Amino acid sequence: MAAMALIRHGAYEQLAGTPSALQPYPLTDAGIEEVRAQARQFGDWLAGSGYRLAPEIHCSTLLRAWQTAEIYREELAAFFAGPAVTCSFAALCERSVGAVANLSVAEIERIVALDPRLEPLPEGWKSTSDFRLPFDGAESLLEAGARVADHLRSLPITDAEQRIQLVVGHGASIRHGVYHLNVIKFSDVKRFSMFYGHPVVFEAQAQGWTRIYGHWKNRRTSEPID
Repeated sequence: MAAMALIRHGAYEQLAGTPSALQPYPLTDAGIEEVRAQARQFGDWLAGSGYRLAPEIHCSTLLRAWQTAEIYREELAAFFAGPAVTCSFAALCERSVGAVANLSVAEIERIVALDPRLEPLPEGWKSTSDFRLPFDGAESLLEAGARVADHLRSLPITDAEQRIQLVVGHGASIRHGVYHLNVIKFSDVKRFSMFYGHPVVFEAQAQGWTRIYGHWKNRRTSEPID
């Protein structure tokens, strides 16, 4: 059997009140330690699983995802089927907000109010799956999930090998991605979140993907969609 491990990056120096999107900041010290702990715990499971890790770790181009992937490469060195390397892909990035990237929610809403061509943003726009900001380069969460799903479909996974492909990305785009792959229902996209640095592993079976390690985080209604 073959499998994929979906990993949300660790905690990072995120700007408060600002969509995570393309923020370029690194992991915090606590975030690094949490990712190391999660990787070691996963290694304990791997030791008895019969699985090896595919040598290429796939991650987004954002620093926090690359750092998370590198920690996994270091901590799980003994489990890779060959020399491990981290490979970055823009397709695995979080939802882009385009021209207003790295601006606060309040500033984005102010800019919209200043533009007579634009309608006021709907309440809860940041976590509405099918909403796209009216700026060049912006995409909806569902659109971001579609490109993540396309990348996951392209993974070099075969049933002939017991390999796990590590994929490090971002909570919201991963969940919308696996919705497109029929791994979770649309109602679960907002009900679930992902723990920082914690792998959720799905095995390819005849009836579809089956979760064999890790678990989703149940998201409180007060939490942002991440």
